[in-house]
Amino acid sequence: MNRSFWQSGHTPTLLSAFLYFDLSFMVWYLLGPLQVQIAQALALDTQQRALMVAVPILCGAVLRLFLGLLADRIGARATGLLAQVMVIIALLVAWSLGVHSFGQVLLLGVMLGVAGASFAVALPLASRWYPPEHQGTALGIAGAGNSGTVLAALFAPALAAAFGYQNVFGLACIPLAVVLAIFFLYAKDAPVEVPRKGLADYGRVLVGNRDSWWFMFFYAITFGGFVGFASVLPGYFHDEFGFAPKIAGWATAACVLAGSAMRPLGGVIADRIGGTRSLQMVYVAVSVLVAATALGTGGAATTVALFVVALLCLGAGNGAVFQLVPQRFGSDIGLMTGLIGMAGGVGGFVLAAGMGVIKQQSGSYSIGLWLFAAVALSASLCLVGVKQRWRMHWAATGTARV
Repeated sequence: MNRSFWQSGHTPTLLSAFLYFDLSFMVWYLLGPLQVQIAQALALDTQQRALMVAVPILCGAVLRLFLGLLADRIGARATGLLAQVMVIIALLVAWSLGVHSFGQVLLLGVMLGVAGASFAVALPLASRWYPPEHQGTALGIAGAGNSGTVLAALFAPALAAAFGYQNVFGLACIPLAVVLAIFFLYAKDAPVEVPRKGLADYGRVLVGNRDSWWFMFFYAITFGGFVGFASVLPGYFHDEFGFAPKIAGWATAACVLAGSAMRPLGGVIADRIGGTRSLQMVYVAVSVLVAATALGTGGAATTVALFVVALLCLGAGNGAVFQLVPQRFGSDIGLMTGLIGMAGGVGGFVLAAGMGVIKQQSGSYSIGLWLFAAVALSASLCLVGVKQRWRMHWAATGTARV
């Protein structure tokens, strides 16, 4: 990351986008590290617990499309401010009235999906300030806001043990309000023309365009794997190794921190060696690591270490995907950010909910882990078939590596 990068864009907006994304991800993920305590209080089974943590992921995925449309119409900055206010209101209502049933916690999860949709605001806001040769780095920094999941995993279970899980919803509003003020003061929309898009434009980039589907598939594995495992692991560590909620949260935080820290580095690496090469290495490594956890022969410490490295690789993959996106879809970055982000969220929902169903029906998580390892390996094989065509037909001439 050299001086030319910092001189090429707008640093206050980039850092504001990171903070907005970071705190939004913190509350989007909030039910994950609280799942054991909420499940115990509401007498939820494993499948209900998994659905509880998966609903915010799915709603965030779907809402990204609509926030992407809104960002194109009123600007990413205004959209981000509106979304953050909605999330704060939802948390304040949950704190003041309480969450006393499975239906109520699912409704809260729907509202937290608005925070997950921040992806469609933060990334275009940052991307539009930077030239092609710095896209991987810029989007890696902004996208590192998924480190907000670390904050939730570290602090939410301990705060819930001390004050009750419902008070955690009120406490979360304090840093959200601070970041809302920073975003209001320092974030700026780039001085570039942003054409207004509609639902028909989403259809245009999907129909007859194989590349859009490939990007959605690849991101459904990297980001879906990251956020899906981040949501599943607190319950997994509790069920498999008897970890207390606080210890399960800390173990999950270590895994999520690795993936979050690696996302910007993944963008930098992709800028240097090419996004497709980075992704291929990621998918092979993740397949091997997750398959090793499915064997279940190493004990708690070994399993935690394997997941740390697996999520580190998935974080690098997230950065690599978005090094490639602006090169292929420069004029439709807002549309494709929404669609690809939606696919990532859907992937996370399938992983989180699916692991719960598999555990409930079979009594073990291993089948789900083997399935994910197989999907990651298949993605690596698919890249072999498309990377040469990508390099020949749409790489930005002389500016960025594919």
